[in-house]
Amino acid sequence: MKPTLYCHCLVLFSILLVACSGPRPAGTTEAEILFKEAQKYIDKKQFILANEKLNTLRSQHPYSYYATPAELIQADILFKQENFVESASAYILFRDFHPKHEKIAYVVWMIAESFYNQLPSTSDRDLSQGYEAIKYYQEVLAKYPKSEYVAQAKEKGTQISEMFKQKEQYIADFYFKTEVFDAARYRYLAMIDEFKEPNIVDHSIVRILQSSLELGEKPECIQYAKILRKKLSSSSVESFEKVLDQCKTN
Repeated sequence: MKPTLYCHCLVLFSILLVACSGPRPAGTTEAEILFKEAQKYIDKKQFILANEKLNTLRSQHPYSYYATPAELIQADILFKQENFVESASAYILFRDFHPKHEKIAYVVWMIAESFYNQLPSTSDRDLSQGYEAIKYYQEVLAKYPKSEYVAQAKEKGTQISEMFKQKEQYIADFYFKTEVFDAARYRYLAMIDEFKEPNIVDHSIVRILQSSLELGEKPECIQYAKILRKKLSSSSVESFEKVLDQCKTN
């Protein structure tokens, strides 16, 4: 026997030995025994062996009481393995097939968590999964307001919203720094309509005036100043007036 084949056989034998070692847990049905065996492997973080037991349970005993819990546990295993794309799909599928399940609040929460865990660590990268996460966090808040997940759903929803704001400012600032001033101004105008935080609004207003000035559109700069002045906080008046003075010069 070739050494490589021998090693593969030895590994397979070891797995089978582990899987078959020790007495099987007690249970009134084979489905219950398989379910308990899977739980034992999950406790040991032996997820491959646990999945094998759960697959056997679901394929051989599809109408068993344990078939539905097995389906949910398999979604949990995907999440624990940090396969968040797959876990999101598994939880969504479970919700679609079992919309009135007693753990449905948990399922919706885990859908949100699966999308949340796909987000990057910085706001300058793709945040598209954040929209899905917020959608399901909001579903938790709307449909299950007494669940244990409400506080965290609010907190994480706020965190993602903050990332969206940072992303919008990053894009607008990028256009400004690369001298694409028409696109920058468009972005800053949208930010003023969408966000209320004084630091974001002030930054956007000053940059709108600066962009108009750089585009050679001094009348537009003055007009924007008249319209937006009332939204400006006192801390940014000096910067605002400095740019406005430049717009007023011939």
